[in-house]
Amino acid sequence: MSAVLGTDVGTLRAELCTDEREFAELGPAWERLYRRCAAATPFQSHAWLHSWWTSYGSPGRLRLVLVRDGGELRAAAPLMRVGRTLPRLVPLGGAISDYGDVLLDDEHADRAAPALAGALSAAARTALIDFREVRPGGAAESVYAHWRGPRRRVRDSLCLELPAVPVEELAARLPGAKARRARAHLRKLTALGVTRRTAPPDEVGAALGRLLALHRLQWQSRGVTPEHLRERFAAHLVRAAGSLVRSGDAVITEFLLDGEVVAVDLTLLSPRLAGCYLYGVHPRLRERKADIAVMLLDAGTRHAVAGERGTLSLLRGDEPYKRRWRPEPVVNQRLLLARRRTTPLLWAVVCEVAARDRGRELVRGWKERSGGRA
Repeated sequence: MSAVLGTDVGTLRAELCTDEREFAELGPAWERLYRRCAAATPFQSHAWLHSWWTSYGSPGRLRLVLVRDGGELRAAAPLMRVGRTLPRLVPLGGAISDYGDVLLDDEHADRAAPALAGALSAAARTALIDFREVRPGGAAESVYAHWRGPRRRVRDSLCLELPAVPVEELAARLPGAKARRARAHLRKLTALGVTRRTAPPDEVGAALGRLLALHRLQWQSRGVTPEHLRERFAAHLVRAAGSLVRSGDAVITEFLLDGEVVAVDLTLLSPRLAGCYLYGVHPRLRERKADIAVMLLDAGTRHAVAGERGTLSLLRGDEPYKRRWRPEPVVNQRLLLARRRTTPLLWAVVCEVAARDRGRELVRGWKERSGGRA
């Protein structure tokens, strides 16, 4: 059962849901709200979040702050409680989600945002609210604007973004020699006979199995992200992507060479952007001198252009292969919301972030002075 939070505002009613079964049953109502929030990404979909909770959630920690208008959800903040010495309410989705946010019904945001802010204040009690990885323009910014207690905005992860145009136009943005090389790499893929196909919903499990196997193969002996090798990640990805592909919020592209699948890419789709989430590539493609970045970018831009999305996001990370395309750096936000009694928790996080940023600057400066030698 959900507990009522505070006083009803007009026809809006705020609730705190801590029950896992009720979370599962929220699917249809959550989906309708998700479709009415233009800032939402698949990381805020019920398919992604409930699947993540199934794989990663801890009993007793679920905190869903909901604002209802009769039978409809007008706002939702998918959170969980973490920490003992520094108790916080943080977004569901964890480190494997590139964006964290709340959901607001765009048509009712003028009422729903302040109602959600008040409900969050009541739900927080002795915890700090710590919204991580909020993309600029995210719905959580409206909650931040209506927050009546201490608050702070700090930098979070860097994402790199490109305009949603065909890869040929992206190549034209490059200096002459680099543009010519990019076009030559495109012709090379055609000459090699690399083709692509979109995996249908009933093949999602098999396609993702191939993706993860190829991902493991491409990174062997080079330091793969450990979480990508774990069963819980694979289970989550298959559950979530299966639903997202069926609803049109994700697409899985397989690349074939001589009839064999040699690469698989998972791209997440939202009204405003397409996000390149995860891929796996067989070393055979590199041995044939295929440019993997060009191949994946060509597929990603097609998905972005087809859906008339304004942005192709390369998501978090500042890898050199992304930088070669001259993307725009977009820094996610970390929105910290406190009550007066939890103000010390807010400043503890602010000091921690400042110390970490200063440490990174020192390391970067040392590397520059030592000629890049680690």
